[in-house]
Amino acid sequence: MTDKHIQSDNVNTPRNDTTHFGFTTVAKEQKVEKVAEVFHSVAAKYDIMNDLMSGGIHRIWKRFTIDCSGARPGQRILDLAGGTGDLTAKFSRIVGDAGQVILADINNSMLNVGRDKLRDLGIIGNVHYVQANAEELPFPDDYFDCITISFGLRNVTDQDKALRSMFRVLKPGGRLLVLEFSKPKVEALSKVYDLYSFHLLPRIGQAIVNDADSYRYLAESIRMHPDQETLKGMMENAGFDQTKYFNLTGGIVALHRGYKF
Repeated sequence: MTDKHIQSDNVNTPRNDTTHFGFTTVAKEQKVEKVAEVFHSVAAKYDIMNDLMSGGIHRIWKRFTIDCSGARPGQRILDLAGGTGDLTAKFSRIVGDAGQVILADINNSMLNVGRDKLRDLGIIGNVHYVQANAEELPFPDDYFDCITISFGLRNVTDQDKALRSMFRVLKPGGRLLVLEFSKPKVEALSKVYDLYSFHLLPRIGQAIVNDADSYRYLAESIRMHPDQETLKGMMENAGFDQTKYFNLTGGIVALHRGYKF
């Protein structure tokens, strides 16, 4: 990461009543509103942008997540911050008619896009949709066999609280998988990634969605997200055991997995 992207008058250690929105320190309530605005803006073209931004590699990352989930027929899965339903569609086929997948997202625009997309694909019977805040999940204790949150945790205001909430609703023996942008492990890759994220990505957002600011926030939010070891520690502090992570594409993305025993 370049010095230019580390230094900012607005980047400070947040007080208890503040947090980060990208590189800017804001009130916690303000972050919730700003993140909502981002996803209301990009929801309609979210899938197109994912393919363009990653060159389609996000599909490989998600496939790896499914493979590591241990999902089986008859299980109950929570696809948290599930957005347009990529993981939900795959889980639906795995758990079958005897199982259940809940696609939950705090943003109703994303949830509506996901619902319409999956219904168009004929995925109906075992999928349910819930608008939910990850910090206060509206589900019973010990309810899910598996929870995934894909490219969503960095947008959560209180990540520690959200991880504790996920732990609560998992069954004993259940597992959490967090797929998220992380910290590249090779310096040369990190420099190229910075150049792409801060210069090219907002231009793509402007061209496709007419919204450069949302994709500038995306780049900044990735840099402010905890690195691999820090997130592993956060999951352990929330109660998860046997926590480990897998670096994907040189650490640009990491998949963290932890169990509840």
